[in-house]
Order: sequence, then structure tokens, then C-alpha cells
Amino acid sequence: MSGLSFRQESGLDAADVVIVGGGASGLAAAIEAATGGASVLVLEKNAIPGGSSRLSVGSINAAGSCLQQRAGIIDSPDEHFEDMDHFMGPFASQENRALRRLLVDNAADSLHWLMSLGLSFHGPTADPPHRHPRMHNVLPNSRAYPYYLSREAKRRGARVLCGAEVTELLRADDGGVRGVEALAGGRRVTIAARRGVILCSGDYSNGTALKARFRPELAHIPGVNLTATGDGHRLAEAIGARIVNGDVVFGPGLRFGAPATPSLVQRLPPSWLLGKLMSLALATLPAALFRPFVMSFMTASLGPEASLLRSGALLVNRNGERFVDEQEAPGLAIAAQPRGQAWLVFDDALARRFSAPPHPVSTAPGVAFAYLPDYRRHRKDLYRTGATPSALARATGLPADALENSLRDRKWQSPLHALGPLEARIVITDGGLAVNSSHQVLRANDSVIPRLYAAGAAGQGGVLLAGNGHHICWAVTSGRRAGRLAANAAA
Repeated sequence: MSGLSFRQESGLDAADVVIVGGGASGLAAAIEAATGGASVLVLEKNAIPGGSSRLSVGSINAAGSCLQQRAGIIDSPDEHFEDMDHFMGPFASQENRALRRLLVDNAADSLHWLMSLGLSFHGPTADPPHRHPRMHNVLPNSRAYPYYLSREAKRRGARVLCGAEVTELLRADDGGVRGVEALAGGRRVTIAARRGVILCSGDYSNGTALKARFRPELAHIPGVNLTATGDGHRLAEAIGARIVNGDVVFGPGLRFGAPATPSLVQRLPPSWLLGKLMSLALATLPAALFRPFVMSFMTASLGPEASLLRSGALLVNRNGERFVDEQEAPGLAIAAQPRGQAWLVFDDALARRFSAPPHPVSTAPGVAFAYLPDYRRHRKDLYRTGATPSALARATGLPADALENSLRDRKWQSPLHALGPLEARIVITDGGLAVNSSHQVLRANDSVIPRLYAAGAAGQGGVLLAGNGHHICWAVTSGRRAGRLAANAAA
């Protein structure tokens, strides 16, 4: 870039709409803003777009979809709205129910819009306590989201610039936003936003400072998405915005380490033809033919169910020592162990029990269940066995004396089994910037910050998205709406 200004090299010194973040919400916003006639620039700090959507299971809960109708399922947004009450728990009084209404009323349309871009979905499948099957699972994998959304954004004329990290929101004389400052190509650049800036920067599951402020006990636990550091939250707060529901955090959950080589399903290209073929095959052919593909994804992406611990499995750390009451939520305790790791240890009786229904080791709601033989087949790097505690110690690399001492009082059946290492991870955070129903960011006094919008996790606005298939649905729905509204704003 020597000798050239940012403007000379890229022509990206200004746009009608500047979008911070290139995940599902940011790309959806870019498509709709460009469709509305605005010039659009997406700034993504990572080397590739996708954000947390690329790492997700990829399911969407939607009532009244064409796939439901094809299956003869009668469902409605009203019933979906009511069913979400089952997931609120102690945070029910904190929810922005107006935004929940917006989510369920637009969910089916967002699903149909994604399908119109080329994405394929399998379903609907049951996901209790939802009263109707309304889970729609993306095919062949979640990489379909950034693939198709990026393609459509570029087709519509939006510019997507990766490796560009926004460091500041620039204020206008009226107290609103006039643009951004960013680091791009190793240089600090200023980019004007004539109609508005949309923050689509994801959550703060790996944002240490924000977690320390809202949930200090979780500050040291990493997120599943290591680049989800709450950038948009911090940028907006610096000019007077406020965060709501900052204490609502999903995790720490238990996760197995990722395999050295991505699973087959994760490597499949997100092509339209492959998605359609998989959808047709899942609907017409025996599930046993496709189970190995699904299992290779599940055992690479998920962790163990709590039922394995409740049934008698023990947790030991790298020193071979038992360190927690397994009947309690063990995530915090695991994070405090050497290298933040632990192993699940259990006997052959428990191994046989979790080798077949109804006792899965892992569950991907609406997708499938994984049992111990699936881990033995697909994750040889995680699974170990030994006839005695000392043999299991050799297989896992744990200290034999300590492991024998941890198992001394157990009348277990041989052989013994271990899965690990396990780590604790923050899955996602539900705290977002306060927004109104037009996705405009609000100050502490609930006044609008002119020309600043937020969508996805950054603009969650108090809606609680517990349960499966709601976060990515909100990302797409809120991103589309924010893009349209920003494009229609006066320059």
C-alpha cells in the first residue's frame, strides 16, 4: 500500500451506510441496504466474513414456514411467542417482549428470504417444549450462511472489506454519528457514513472487560467465538449508548477440544446443489445412510450432556485429581483447573448405558443424538480406555497414582473409559445495546442517537433468545430491518 492513500487504493472513504461486522446480521443488513439503493460498506475485522454464524449449528425456529405447511403442520407466530416463555427462567421480567414479537412475526419471512438466496434447510423437526415442530436446520453446514449472504451482498453492489477493525464512532454536531475510524491495511482511516452506521459486531462472549463488569465470575472463561469481544457495545457506549441485560450469559458450557482436522460435514462446500440433494435424501432415504456425516459434525462441535455426570461419571483434572461435585454445574470449577481442562472418567456399565437410546452423550436439538460409539469412531483423539486405573492413566497421560486415588472407592466395572480433554466455554451473551423497534440505538435516557443502528447480538435490545434456533433468526431478521431503515434515512 506504499504511496497510496486509502481512498486512492480502494475508493472506500465514504458510503451511505457503513456496517460494522460481517456476520449474518451485517451481511443481511448490507443486502437490504444495497437493495434499497444505498451505497454500502461492510467492515469486518477478521480475515473472512461469517462471525458466530459460521460456528453455529445453524438452526432457525420459525412458525408458519413453507416447510411446515408442506408437512401439514399448523403453527402461528402467536404460539411461537407463547412457547418462548418456557425458556426465560429467572430473567423473564427483564425481557423486551416487543422485540420478541418482532422476532416471531418475521421469523418465517427471514427463513424464506434465506431460501431465496440459495440456502437449503431440513425440517421442520421437533424441539420440545415448543408445541409444534418448527426447527429448520441448515444444509450442508453453517458455512452456508456467510457463503450465500456474502455472494448476494456483493451481487447487490455492497463492498465487504475484511481485516478492517473499527476503533471509533465519529460524532456529528447534532450528537449523532457521521462515520467511523478504522484500522485497515495497517493504516488508520476515516470513513464517512452519509445515512448511518449499523453495528453488527456480535456479542461479548470473549470480551473480558465487559464480562468482568456484568458477570465478574465469568471474566476469565473464553468464549466459543474467540473474536466476539463486544466491539460494538464498547464503541456505542463511548458516545452515550447503554447496554441492557448484560448479566444474561449462556455458559460456561462444556466443550471438547476441536479436532486437528475439520469433520467431513464441516468441509463440505456450501453449494446449492449439495444442499438440495441432502434435503431430498434426508426426506426420502433411511437416516442410517447419513448418520455418519451428522455424527462427524456433532462430535467435533458439541460437548457432553449433564446426564452423563448425573449418572455417575467423574471429572478429573490434568493432575488426575477429582476437583468438583459433578452434580453441580462444573464449568467454573473446570476453568480454574490446570490449563482449564478436565477428563470425564466412567466405567463400562455407564459406557454401555450411553451407547444407545435413550442416553446420548451429546445432543444437537433437531439434528441428532451422539452416543459413546460415535465418539469412539469419530473422535479417536478424545476417547481412551484401560482395564485398570493405571492403564487408563497411561492412555490419557494422567498421573497414575493420583488417578488411582481418585477412583479408589469406586466399585466400577472394567474396562474404564475416559473422554477428554474438556474445557469450559462461554457460548453466547444476550446483553445488547438498547434499541427501539426501528433498531436505532438509544442513550441512557432512551433518546435516539441519530444515524446509529444496531442488529444481531450487538443490537439485541433486551430480547432474550434462550432455546435453540433464535439467535441466528434474530441476527438475520434484525439485520434485514436495520439495513432497510438505514438505507431509507435522509442523508
